[in-house]
Amino acid sequence: MTDYTGQVAFITGGASGAGFGQATVFAEAGCKIVIADIRRAAVDEATVRLRAQGVTAHGIHLDVTDRAAYARAADEVERVFGKPPELLFNTAGVNTFGPVEKSTYEDFDWLVGVNFWGVVNGMMTFVPRMIAAGRGGYIVTTSSMGGFMGSAAAAIYSAAKAAVINLMESYRLALEKYGIGVSVLCPANIRSNIAEATRVRPAHLSHTGYVVNEEVIESLRRIHSHGLDPVVLARRTKEAMEARQLYIIPYPEQKEPLVEHFKQIVDSVLPLEADPEGARQRTEALQNWIKDRQAITSRGKSD
Repeated sequence: MTDYTGQVAFITGGASGAGFGQATVFAEAGCKIVIADIRRAAVDEATVRLRAQGVTAHGIHLDVTDRAAYARAADEVERVFGKPPELLFNTAGVNTFGPVEKSTYEDFDWLVGVNFWGVVNGMMTFVPRMIAAGRGGYIVTTSSMGGFMGSAAAAIYSAAKAAVINLMESYRLALEKYGIGVSVLCPANIRSNIAEATRVRPAHLSHTGYVVNEEVIESLRRIHSHGLDPVVLARRTKEAMEARQLYIIPYPEQKEPLVEHFKQIVDSVLPLEADPEGARQRTEALQNWIKDRQAITSRGKSD
């Protein structure tokens, strides 16, 4: 995909940070932009900024954990633009830090709710509409470097992001036949306001086991002020989409830690000579199951 002229890009978390970087870059490429964000005032501000540059932009106040609201947002996009989006960016995310053993159910419900179920809701809402439209398209979901390994201080966030990586790998396999590309963006530090995510945490999920105060927020803000510029990140994302990359990781300093991490995993696998017959039987059983499943699916289609 290289010609974006007239395509609709739906971007969650689009009012700032990585999301607004995506809005900026894909607007430059010719897209019509839908900014979806939980912060109503930020949505209005972002759409005004884009329109001032001559961009066709539409704003929607959206809580990505609200499935009914997501369906209404999708309907609104089709009313405004006459079609579902060709580009879906699942970018909205939240974080908070603290010892995993001090976590509350509310910490899990909030972090998993936004970072994983928010992505699920985006996929479940838009993928069927994109398939039905028959125009192909592209989906980029933001995970994190944290999704590749655990973290005692960001365990819930990392677990949710790991699930996102796995889910996008599966959608990549499933959607290729419809002409819909899928990539998973795994950033490290981004120059964004995610440090202030706790300000939009729902009141009914406010009970936390972590220390969350202005001092903590300010310390995180200082870290993120040195992150990758969102527009640079979006340009790298666009290049990766055009190269049909599954993983998008424009952080060279992360290569060595990834190599070390996955080397531990690969090295833990027994060599083939440790159980050649068992390996043969298990592989054969799996291959037979795949053949049986394909036959069942084929019969189901013919019926």
